[in-house]
Amino acid sequence: MPEYTIEWDAENECIIYIDQTLLPGRHERMRCTNIDDLARAIRRLEVRGAPALGIAGAMGVALAAVRSREQDLKRFFDEVGRAGALLRGTRPTAVNLAWGIDRVLRKAALATSVDEAKAIAVAEANAVAEEDELTCRRLGGFGEELFPARCTVLTHCNAGALACRCWGTALGTIRSAIAAGKDVRVIACETRPLNQGSRLTCWELLRDGVDVTLIPDSSAAYLMRKGMIDLVVVGADRITNDAVFNKIGTYMHAVAAHHHGIPFYVAAPVSTFDLARKEADVVVEERDRSELTHCGEQRLAPDGVGVLNYAFDATPLDLVDAIVTEIGVLRPPYTESFRLVGMDEETRS
Repeated sequence: MPEYTIEWDAENECIIYIDQTLLPGRHERMRCTNIDDLARAIRRLEVRGAPALGIAGAMGVALAAVRSREQDLKRFFDEVGRAGALLRGTRPTAVNLAWGIDRVLRKAALATSVDEAKAIAVAEANAVAEEDELTCRRLGGFGEELFPARCTVLTHCNAGALACRCWGTALGTIRSAIAAGKDVRVIACETRPLNQGSRLTCWELLRDGVDVTLIPDSSAAYLMRKGMIDLVVVGADRITNDAVFNKIGTYMHAVAAHHHGIPFYVAAPVSTFDLARKEADVVVEERDRSELTHCGEQRLAPDGVGVLNYAFDATPLDLVDAIVTEIGVLRPPYTESFRLVGMDEETRS
């Protein structure tokens, strides 16, 4: 049985998750018993990655539901709704978080009693988690077909098992390609300022026995010019009808890959699509200055310096060669292929 990044503890009615801020030095599973602690864990990036945030949002609603002492149905839903709003505000750019929250709230709203609502919330949250694993494996199966028999792939940030229930999206395509017998080597960007590439991607790939090499973010274009990278695969936190939002630094890799004629692929589930919006409609999260001015207790910058610390950037779709999803590989023109996403959403709703 695989280790899950985040899961529901039915016996204790709480959430268990891997604290990703402790990796790679310590591998610890935390127990979360209230919404405030979950919101704090999400803000601190103890739980992170778009699909994992979708699961966290779903399980957060379930947690608020089972911990509520309200017996009046309307007041119960008001309380659970406030919990959902609190969680929703923790990470404004990643769409999966709100998607998971809304999915469980909609399902629970069909209940005619508090006890029924609690049972529905827990069942739906678990369904979100279970579907994520199936989604990632289907996505990986479609994605591996894009890999040559022997290749070196660049990835940025962490879109692996730690960003999902297990398996991963971008790293899921890599795992699936290796499972299919392909000779795949990985180059992982460190992904400053919080080093999700060096701390998380390298940790989980090494644990799987995958050949991975760590590089500074700023050397990726040079390696492309030297012919050391065959393709780029990244995840996504939100896909609008004109751009892919992902960890800051993704856009520059896409520009460099386009210049050097290297395929640039995005791997993301349908739940990450937000096709009713454009890039201009999305709030890009800005994080605390300390992430740039300090490394632990070590000061890296003088007091008083201005800091601009965007967590994400937006890559225009004309730089994306394909988007790998659980319903297949979407290719330009995206105005046409995105219709498949809408059809899938209608089928599942």
